[in-house]
Amino acid sequence: MTKSTRKQSEILRPKVIKTDRDHQRALARVEELFAAKPGTPEGDELELWLLLVEKYEEAAFPVELPSPIEAIRFRMDQANLKQSDLIPFLGGKSKVSEVLNGKRDLSLTMIRKLHEHLGIPAEVLLQEPDATLPDGDFLELGKRFPLSEMVKRGWLEGIVDSLPDAKAQIEDVLVKFAAPVGDPTKQPVFNRQNAPCGNPADSAALVAWQIRVMSLAKRQKQLTYRKGTVDEDFLREVVRLSLFDHGPALAQEFLFKHGIHLIVEGHLPKTFLDGAAIRLSNDGRLIALTLRYDRLDNFWFVLLHELAHIALHIDTEVCEAVFDNLDERGTDRIEREADELAKEALISSSEWKAARLTRKSTVSEIKQFAERMRIHPAIPAGRIRFESDNYRILTQLLGNRQVRKQFG
Repeated sequence: MTKSTRKQSEILRPKVIKTDRDHQRALARVEELFAAKPGTPEGDELELWLLLVEKYEEAAFPVELPSPIEAIRFRMDQANLKQSDLIPFLGGKSKVSEVLNGKRDLSLTMIRKLHEHLGIPAEVLLQEPDATLPDGDFLELGKRFPLSEMVKRGWLEGIVDSLPDAKAQIEDVLVKFAAPVGDPTKQPVFNRQNAPCGNPADSAALVAWQIRVMSLAKRQKQLTYRKGTVDEDFLREVVRLSLFDHGPALAQEFLFKHGIHLIVEGHLPKTFLDGAAIRLSNDGRLIALTLRYDRLDNFWFVLLHELAHIALHIDTEVCEAVFDNLDERGTDRIEREADELAKEALISSSEWKAARLTRKSTVSEIKQFAERMRIHPAIPAGRIRFESDNYRILTQLLGNRQVRKQFG
């Protein structure tokens, strides 16, 4: 091998830099090529080496972000701002002092205001490279949440202590409240266009309630649901549980074992909800009931109605979620379909026709029919009341105040 050939073979060829030794050798080669003219083979090699070195150094020796306090003080110096000028962004003289002295962490609400009004990069304030603030759409929606009622019910326990604090730290509250389910503005199950079922009167309150019931379900053991589980036979098995004194609690246990969460959470003002059927994931289903009417007849019908939605509309991907005010049921196709399947599962049309029960039927006759059918008498009594449009009769059979107490 000649001397010139040996020198040629010893020249380092451009390659990805993985180690400190690679880095040192690359720097040595850059020094050899530093005087190379652009456009020449040596100049092209130099350019490639510089890119490789830069990439390695960015990963190996990252430049630390300035602290949020440093960034705020720098911006104050730039704009000639006094501490009092930060009050609109940090929320009071004492809070400004505590933040600047490192005694109080920045909240998301503070960070958004500092970012939007003072132009301090979000990644600096959040201390994460390329970090961005939560989507503003959720913030705007969350501002319409019924915070007073949510605080009263304890929904924000562990997040915030009072309503004034909730309002002052609204963005932080929303992010923590929705953390178990994620940003609802980004998920199909919250999107009314993808889940055009039901007729809520207050969309913001509905989303807050939906986050709540989904979060409660997420706290439970993760379930595995097999699509198609809910059919007519399954529904009739559920109905037979009505015969027992603790039928609603037994139904919850039965559904849980088949991959379906049953959550009870009262409706929020202006939603007028009776229940909902929700897809938690491809392997999860959720029935949520408000027990707006704490009666056995109402419980069994609403439960079967929501299960019918799972069979007919959730499993078949017609809807991601269905929300029901059953005072206004029958107003669209999917509600009529769920009504019919629920009614048939509770008492088949042939059995109901043969029974010939009417508003003039006696309590004894209704009880005897229920005993033959092995169901609770509240079910036929509720059907008679509905079909006769007379809600003053048979109240003694309805199981008033017999449901909510079974769910704590």
